[in-house]
Amino acid sequence: MPLIQISQTPGLTAEQKRATIEAVTKAYADATGKDPAKVWVTITEVPRDSWGVGGTPLG
Repeated sequence: MPLIQISQTPGLTAEQKRATIEAVTKAYADATGKDPAKVWVTITEVPRDSWGVGGTPLG
């Protein structure tokens, strides 16, 4: 079964996470023809001080 992992900075509400999981699942299932019931999605919130872009920490 496919597993889609999303890493991002904190800030989404529970409703936004639910909507994201639904939308990502639907997009993947539509694109691949896979059964949406078998698509797993995780959202991991990583503190800003644990991210860096272009060699510069975000936090």
